[in-house]
Amino acid sequence: MATSRDSVIPQAERMFEGGTHKLDVWTIFTPANVPPDCINLGQGFMNWAPADWIRKAAHKAMDDDIMVNHYAHPRGRPRLVKAISDVYSPTFPNLEGRKLNPEEIVVTAGANGGIYSALTAHLEPGDEVVLIEPFFDQYFATIAFQGGKPVYVPLHPPKEGGGKSSGADWTLNLDELEAAFTPKTKAIIINTPHNPVGKVFTKEELEGIAKICIKHNVLVIADEVYDCMIYDGKSHFHIASLPGMWERTLSVFSGGKSFAATGWRVGWLIGPQPLVSATLAAQSRIVFCTNGPMQEATAIALEGAAEHKFFETQTAEYQERRDILCSYFDQLGLPYTLPEGSYFVLVDMSRLKIPEDYPIPETCKGRGKDFAKCWWMANEIKVVSIPPSEFYCEDHVAIGENFARFAFCKDPELLHAAGKRLLQLKPYLQ
Repeated sequence: MATSRDSVIPQAERMFEGGTHKLDVWTIFTPANVPPDCINLGQGFMNWAPADWIRKAAHKAMDDDIMVNHYAHPRGRPRLVKAISDVYSPTFPNLEGRKLNPEEIVVTAGANGGIYSALTAHLEPGDEVVLIEPFFDQYFATIAFQGGKPVYVPLHPPKEGGGKSSGADWTLNLDELEAAFTPKTKAIIINTPHNPVGKVFTKEELEGIAKICIKHNVLVIADEVYDCMIYDGKSHFHIASLPGMWERTLSVFSGGKSFAATGWRVGWLIGPQPLVSATLAAQSRIVFCTNGPMQEATAIALEGAAEHKFFETQTAEYQERRDILCSYFDQLGLPYTLPEGSYFVLVDMSRLKIPEDYPIPETCKGRGKDFAKCWWMANEIKVVSIPPSEFYCEDHVAIGENFARFAFCKDPELLHAAGKRLLQLKPYLQ
């Protein structure tokens, strides 16, 4: 991808902050750039369609109601806004039994579009945003494009020693977190369940974070898009439910993640009216609204989820898929973090030794060692993964480059096929 400050029409300087102008990891490891017979456990999309009962009802709605196919209100189609209120109101105990009102909800162009709109609405140039590493790489670009500055605090990985750990074993040092706050700090992004670690922050951990946020009077973006994928009896808790947090928090959710429909690009934010209204004002100038038919489909999905026991069934299926993929890392003797939530497994690949002279593309050079390893695995083992160093700042790349991220949002047959290929790594492990 050609980029230059010196072209006839130069790019904005902010495009060069933190390497935003470089080819992103998703494009490097897209199916178009790897062998066609690869099994893609890289980007987190499913290889099955949304449930039949959702698709059939959505098709009928498109046929029966012409307006489903046209512009929605920028806040969201009323049916979807009501469905979000009905489903999510009981999950916020701080509401004390009342329903979320429409002014506390905004439907966005995916969760990513929602975060972009929220930060567009609230960041001034020079404002700082605290990011907990590893972080979803889109956070950085969104902050940079508003003239903001990311400030990084790492989760500390489990101590070396091999074997299986848990997302809970990745820890956040609250003293380090508070030290990251300055008079310029405007916001912090909290991702739970966490991508790519799979950590589900406990209520106690969130209370510690909340105390710091209240002390420094900052906005909290709570990225909770994997809220319906929690395993082994763990519980997800909204940081917005803690005392003093509702009025400063925008909680972010994803219809695409929830209902195996990542291409629908339907997300939503929940929060107090002033924060939501500002976000709505930004969104209505960026995309105006997200697509009507998929909003209707998402409303149908939320309305029918309880009757169809959708989330209970889906969670059990995801946990089974997680355990299938992890069984192959057990056979390899590779340490990994058993995720408490989300649909990713972070595997310690530091024992993997690939040929030093193995050719890698220019797009992978000058980046973490994990880029070369993941490129080699895609081309020689024929399994695509994602190098997590992309989710770290330059000072902390050494943490991320020890790992590879594998997605298990695939059907069991494909996961077994990928696992059998991964067993070919044995001769390359030292």
